[in-house]
Amino acid sequence: MSRMKLILCFTSISLILLLCIYRFDQKFQFWTVNNKPAHHVNNPQGLGRPAVAPQCTPGLPALEGQKVRVSGTKTVLMSAYQEHRTGKREVRVIAVVLRSETVAYRCHFCCRGQPHISEGFNNIHSDHFGFKYGTADIMCPIPSSCETPSHIAVTSAEDDPEEESEKEFLEVWNQNPKDSFNYNFVVCISTMFDFTNVLQLVQSMEMLKLLGVDRVAIYRTSNSPEVQRILDYYKKTGFVEVIAWSLSRFVNVSRDFDPASGPGDLHYFGQIPALNDCVYRYMYRSKYVAQHDIDELILPQSVDSWSELLPLLETKYGADLCYMFENNVFPITANRTPPGSQTLHQESSWTLVPGVNVLAHLYQEPIIPKTFNWNFKIIFNPRVVFSPSVHGVLSSKRGCAWIDRSIARMYHTRNPRQPDLTPDQLIYDGRLLSYSDRLIPAVNAVLTESGLLSVDIMKESGLDLDKRTNL
Repeated sequence: MSRMKLILCFTSISLILLLCIYRFDQKFQFWTVNNKPAHHVNNPQGLGRPAVAPQCTPGLPALEGQKVRVSGTKTVLMSAYQEHRTGKREVRVIAVVLRSETVAYRCHFCCRGQPHISEGFNNIHSDHFGFKYGTADIMCPIPSSCETPSHIAVTSAEDDPEEESEKEFLEVWNQNPKDSFNYNFVVCISTMFDFTNVLQLVQSMEMLKLLGVDRVAIYRTSNSPEVQRILDYYKKTGFVEVIAWSLSRFVNVSRDFDPASGPGDLHYFGQIPALNDCVYRYMYRSKYVAQHDIDELILPQSVDSWSELLPLLETKYGADLCYMFENNVFPITANRTPPGSQTLHQESSWTLVPGVNVLAHLYQEPIIPKTFNWNFKIIFNPRVVFSPSVHGVLSSKRGCAWIDRSIARMYHTRNPRQPDLTPDQLIYDGRLLSYSDRLIPAVNAVLTESGLLSVDIMKESGLDLDKRTNL
């Protein structure tokens, strides 16, 4: 019997030692994660979201997740950014909320591995287009005891703050505002869903390069395999950042801009929160940010690039404004050749690529007089904008300015807005052709290098990669 007691005692001691070692290991891992600078935590490039977020209560497992549901509510959190422009120390958490739901929020900060708590304040954006859900900012004051908030979690204020519960944390970005930038121009595009328009995607990316754009951020929900090949090509070159963007696990998203034409509870796959995230994501990385879609191009009229255009705008309209560019629709149903002796010779190999050829649609719909041109898009300094929307901004430091169409305007190659117009009512505009000598070989190079068109197919079409097409 004494031998049995000895065995039991030895076993108990061994289990206790193993448990102590495990707890020490957990605390050591927690300390090493939480005491690294935020941009080093599972995030070697300083971009995106961490694969594993730390917790401020040692021993609890950290949970993954780019988008986080606030327990007991309909609120979904997108991302978190420190706000330096309001005169307060606070973190802005971009969220999607059920507008009819009243929620008091509690903000949980991780500051050098220690927990800190404050009460959050909800600000729902006015642009929601009548959907049940809308974009919101949950503003979280940073406690004075918290020097550097590396991560944040948001809960309902009705939850017991002392209760041991698992919390999903978002990393806090934009901790250090900067005056020097990685890029001059970044374009935010949202949201890409069921996208198959390969040719226009390539043409738009190459046109943006010609205009001086350094990077394009695409918020992607779904696309064809051919489009994915193009996205992968541009990701490898560093020109495109693709942000996975799907909210359907949390919200019944709409495929359209209003509830009547697209049933659902949130506007257009969550386009507005995506645009807000993009502005804050590049706030201290790009001098300017532009918001428009893949089928839109903002073209200067007297100069060739945005780098030349922006100084003109700042001189004429003032600096630190959002610049609004008039929408001009070029219907893809109109395939008329240019006037006079010009003939449009198209790349024969492009007929093998799905999508729209913007160089084949050079006639625009007339602007309807005395009507608001609501489908405009913008270029702006992101550090003066607080709440962007689909068209324009809801809140900024200095407001916006309409740009005279003789200086620059937007070319929108899409389905007709005025389908009853006769061909002679359309207006010819050949501005795009001035870029064609550089655009065509660039597009051909991408199509071949990405593997969508082989060199043999190009040669069979009678084309070389450096071929210029007379237009």
